[in-house]
Amino acid sequence: MTNLTAKDLDVLVQILTGEEMACKKARLYANTLTDAALAQEMESIACAHAERFSALYAMIGGKQ
Repeated sequence: MTNLTAKDLDVLVQILTGEEMACKKARLYANTLTDAALAQEMESIACAHAERFSALYAMIGGKQ
């Protein structure tokens, strides 16, 4: 994506931080839950956050 303003980049960085934290928390919950179905659901949620993080990171020209 081109022509991003400083404000756009600031917002994207904040969203990236949120997605990264949500992914980490969901993975932590997935690893601590004893109910296998809930653990699997948390892992799916973590993967969704990781995918959004990657897509947003790519928008600012990052490589993964």
